[in-house]
Amino acid sequence: MKHPLHPFTWLLWLAAAMVALTVTRNPLYLAVTLLCVALVYAFIPTDAEARSGVMISPWRFALVVVTFSALFNGLMVHVGSHVIVTLPAWLPLIGGPITWEALIYGALNGLALTGLFVAFGVINRAISVQALLRLAPRAYYPVAVVTSIAVTFVPTALQQMQQIREAQMVRGNRMRGVRAWLPLVVPLLEASLERSMQLAESMMARGFVSAGSGPDVRDRLLVLVGLVAIVAGWLLQIVWAQVWIGALLLLAGAGMLAAGVWLAGRRHPHTVYREDRWRVRDALVIAAGLTVVLVYLAPLPGVERMTLVFYPYPTAALPGFHAAIGVGTLGLLAPLLAQ
Repeated sequence: MKHPLHPFTWLLWLAAAMVALTVTRNPLYLAVTLLCVALVYAFIPTDAEARSGVMISPWRFALVVVTFSALFNGLMVHVGSHVIVTLPAWLPLIGGPITWEALIYGALNGLALTGLFVAFGVINRAISVQALLRLAPRAYYPVAVVTSIAVTFVPTALQQMQQIREAQMVRGNRMRGVRAWLPLVVPLLEASLERSMQLAESMMARGFVSAGSGPDVRDRLLVLVGLVAIVAGWLLQIVWAQVWIGALLLLAGAGMLAAGVWLAGRRHPHTVYREDRWRVRDALVIAAGLTVVLVYLAPLPGVERMTLVFYPYPTAALPGFHAAIGVGTLGLLAPLLAQ
């Protein structure tokens, strides 16, 4: 079943979710963001191609990542007033007190990673590989094709390995010991090489090797400078609290990046068999995503941006919560309302 939203709309939604999950560690805002992303993941219609993909369960991922992140931060950061246990000082790195504050902050980092994992899972469920390739800039289309091939290689190899393993077990091979795995590795290597040769021949037959030259040096430089400006503006906002300068750098970097990609694409004509159509619901979802980005990044009047900062050291306390930021975060539910 084809999803009604444009693939580019989904990418903008993903960007909004990434902003909400990376800007703050306030557990209240993280809880709202995780709830929104989880609801979209649970109720969004799944693309037929993505349904066959292999993905770790979000619950299993959350259990492992949150636990590991909390323990790692607790063992490495010996700060906080509520001490659980004190390890001997002669232990390298981990020697010292383990506090509740360190465990809490590590768990919050794990929750943010879980939210990012679920957000990318939504994209995996809602957009097919072909739709993502159509979004690639014309000048970088060969790079997108090669990247998609590399990404889909691992699931295909795992599926083929499972088939070979079942065939060997039917023949009586119990797959015990190093020598028993030789009948598995050799057919897998042979099948992978054969599949690679067939793919290379099919791409050559379709004229992939005759593609035009890459982007011009000036276009590449413009894209590189735009990326540097975006990273610098992001760091100025998050690390050094330079809100206005960071926002200007972000806008300038985004403009240079878009201009470089557009100029490079003009030299590479590109046609598609069936174009993805823009609808009114796409505009509504994009507007909701931009609202999420604004409440987290822009210095809006009347919005307490200091509530985004949560630092549990030396004593953890209940963080602040501003209604405007919480309501703005609900914009991540827009894909469900657009159905």
